[in-house]
Amino acid sequence: MRRRSPQAASEPSMSRATTSFPVADESESMEGSEVREQQGLLLEIDDGGDFDDDDEEPKKGFGGRNRLLVNDPIYSYQGRRRFIALSMILGVVLVVYLGGASSFFTTSRGSRANLLSIATWNIAAINNNPFEYWITYKENPAYEQLMVDIERFIEMDPSDDKNLKVDQVFTNDMMQALDKRLTKVGWASVQNYWDNDFSKRRIITEFLKDPLLGSKRLASMPDRITNTINLASGEQVFRPTVINMYEGDLGTLDKWWKEWEAFMFDKPLEIEGKSGKEKLIPYQMLQPISKAKYPDIEEQEEKDSLPLQTLCGAIFDAILVHMMNTVSKPNVWQPLKQTMVENLNKKKVPHTLEILEKQYMDSDIIALQEVSQSFIEQARRTVIGKRFHVLAPADLDSTRDQNSVVCLNKQTFPVGMMQEITPSVAAAFPQGVKVPVAPGDIFALETKHADGSSYIVASFHGDTNGLATKPVVEAILQAMKNNGMNDHKLIFGMDANTYEHATPGKQQDVLEFGESYVSLGLTSCWGDKPQPSNYTTYNARTFLQPQLNKACRQEEKREKGDVNPKDFILFKKNDFTVVETLKDNTGKKQYIEDMAFPTLNFPSDHGILSTTLEQKVAE
Repeated sequence: MRRRSPQAASEPSMSRATTSFPVADESESMEGSEVREQQGLLLEIDDGGDFDDDDEEPKKGFGGRNRLLVNDPIYSYQGRRRFIALSMILGVVLVVYLGGASSFFTTSRGSRANLLSIATWNIAAINNNPFEYWITYKENPAYEQLMVDIERFIEMDPSDDKNLKVDQVFTNDMMQALDKRLTKVGWASVQNYWDNDFSKRRIITEFLKDPLLGSKRLASMPDRITNTINLASGEQVFRPTVINMYEGDLGTLDKWWKEWEAFMFDKPLEIEGKSGKEKLIPYQMLQPISKAKYPDIEEQEEKDSLPLQTLCGAIFDAILVHMMNTVSKPNVWQPLKQTMVENLNKKKVPHTLEILEKQYMDSDIIALQEVSQSFIEQARRTVIGKRFHVLAPADLDSTRDQNSVVCLNKQTFPVGMMQEITPSVAAAFPQGVKVPVAPGDIFALETKHADGSSYIVASFHGDTNGLATKPVVEAILQAMKNNGMNDHKLIFGMDANTYEHATPGKQQDVLEFGESYVSLGLTSCWGDKPQPSNYTTYNARTFLQPQLNKACRQEEKREKGDVNPKDFILFKKNDFTVVETLKDNTGKKQYIEDMAFPTLNFPSDHGILSTTLEQKVAE
């Protein structure tokens, strides 16, 4: 542990440098002063005291003008005191002048060995759709106006003349070309579905907002599979649509359709398959929709699910392009989208690394959640990898790509990971109880501090409803007991997915979670009783994404968005006390309440928690 210096333990941090000097007693001998004044150079330091030039001695202490003879013999008692005082004054002036006062009067890392600095951050957020969440973008009012206009367009009155029929957007010519493509690859024709149903629907009220279409997954399934395709080369390709990082021109429906048809049916793409690399055309990647999994789909629709979802996907994308070019102009919304793509999507990993490098490099432990394999590899190649052991679970999930990670400061934990105990945690779940965790969600390891003390450090990403959080905390303590590690200190950073107003039986209430960890002998960076309104998330979905049932109006972002106290750092109550805990949703160790995020500068929908702990002294 870091050992506090006496100064750090007894004094508050100083905003400016102050010091004191030894004060000469009035009774000290001034013998020979007249001789020295005649022989030596007289240096007068006037600190504003009341001292007359005619006085033979300074008044008591440093209250007057003190005469220091530069060539005083420093081996004399009085000379030594004067020399030391002058040296200290000049030293302080030099330190302040060179900008080193703060480092001169504050404690160093090595002198704070009883303190431990921890940060935890769920770094995931926007993946491919830059419009999915409401963001704070004060620099460009056009963004807010665009999202409000889309909201109004989708929430229009059913009788509004802008609520066109589907065949006025996705035209009959487009349909004929599509059906020809479908039958050419051996799929069934969808002409009957078009003639008897889809061509007659209204684009907003009867297509985009149709709940049955959503529950059948006829539009969302093809979007999920072809929205963004990861190539074997590591590059990505994007379906021509509004809701991903596609960079082509979507200024007209004709331009869109030409690119969409070619993307879906013409070019083979090399991807990593289950048995190695394989080349597939995007339509070949689509998966049948099973009635067993999605019971609302009808039997004939299940049989025709491949061509039917292709038709619905095309209609969906056409409506989005039409809507964007109706509520805005192509030369407005497309550059805006590219700016958002650049900052929210393409620069997501660089922005995340930059925040960690600039603000959290002094941490001893950093727990990260929902981390991609690519991020782990990049972090190891940066200064983060030079300062930290960047550690990931053995069952890292590169497909789902949402892994929990632990970074250990190499100075504080020089040995790095001694062993991973994640399998022991999973084995400690109660028999017969299904805990909703996926590979990569939990990562727990054993390590040793530079002072010789043993630690278990863990990172965890809870399920959406937080129902796995309590069982996982209980399991990690049981795993420590089963492995003879009860004497180890525990540091546990997590996205607990707890809620201020939880739905009973369906979501994890934050106060109930607090009661649970206290009953296990733990406490948190928020204390024994977390404050339900101490939020670490503030995000809300827009109307420009496939799941309209989750969309929030502009004025409902706070009320219906995900604004909850989700993130925690847990530890044993007998081991540490909290010195300080901070939240950050700006990347500058500052948290702005009532601000939706991510933003263009802060890439996650979770705030960063950082806490400083002080080791308790054994009685």
